[in-house]
Amino acid sequence: MKKILTYLFEHKKLNRAEAKEILVNISKNAYNESQVAAFITVYLMRAISEDELQGFVDALLELCIPVELDGQDTIDLCGTGGDGKNTFNISTLSAFVVAGAGYKVTKHGNYGVSSKCGSSDVLETLGYKFTNETDLLKKQLDKSNICFLHAPLFHPAMKTVAPIRKQLGVKTFFNMLGPLVNPARPRFQMAGVFNLELTRLYAYLFQKQKEKRFAVLHAMDGYDEVSLTGDFKIKTQDADRVLSAADLGLHPLKQEEIYGGETKEEAASIFMQVLNGVGTRAQQSVVYANAGIAIRVCNPGLTLIDAVKVAEESVQSGKALRAFKTLIETAA
Repeated sequence: MKKILTYLFEHKKLNRAEAKEILVNISKNAYNESQVAAFITVYLMRAISEDELQGFVDALLELCIPVELDGQDTIDLCGTGGDGKNTFNISTLSAFVVAGAGYKVTKHGNYGVSSKCGSSDVLETLGYKFTNETDLLKKQLDKSNICFLHAPLFHPAMKTVAPIRKQLGVKTFFNMLGPLVNPARPRFQMAGVFNLELTRLYAYLFQKQKEKRFAVLHAMDGYDEVSLTGDFKIKTQDADRVLSAADLGLHPLKQEEIYGGETKEEAASIFMQVLNGVGTRAQQSVVYANAGIAIRVCNPGLTLIDAVKVAEESVQSGKALRAFKTLIETAA
């Protein structure tokens, strides 16, 4: 590792094979904690390259526990995190809204590292039991249109770095990897990222996957999702645009209106209020926005405004809530 670190400290970059090999070695405890922390720190001080990101993705997908779902086309709604905004669990809520609208969702998630309450935190607080048993995940997907893939159960290779990430307490390149290494390898994907450069990198990697349909999102004021607090960038396999709340048929919001609270319990309370259709106008709107974009990824025949309306109907009809309750019951 000393040789690798010296190479990187000279502002040089790894090729795809080197990046993959290093991450595989990290998973095998080939380096000590200080060396791994130093390696991670490199990517806090410079941008990651396409080859480096692809190599890290290659390693994690090779090492993960795969999820075979008999060829079903599913969608993942997953953000990188690391935007430091501490919103409520917008992408996780949106996943249940999409499931309620009739689309199959394989949601990849984890505990919060740089936020107070990640997707795994809120679902665990609400009684969900994590599993990596394929038969149970298939049952959940069949009955509720959604299953949840708690990243540590599928990526045992990351056990080595989990405590280091927690101690660092800031976003690292592992935040960048989360949406790219879903073990179910979904055909459809809505991925939120924490900076503009990552929108380009993600779109580049997704475009190399045959038949992949995707939307990569970044709010221009820093959110890793559509926040409605300003314009947002969206890159798909067909277009690269900057849109506003009005393009979704919605109104702009203030940052404080989508704040996630200080505790997991507060986050869980907001989560259930939104699912029950009784969140604030701002909370409901921002979920409809993100869910609507995901629905359009699955069904490109819809306009964005119509897809947002489908998302709203999923909540107001109780379908999104039923998807959540069925998932919890099936996981028990």
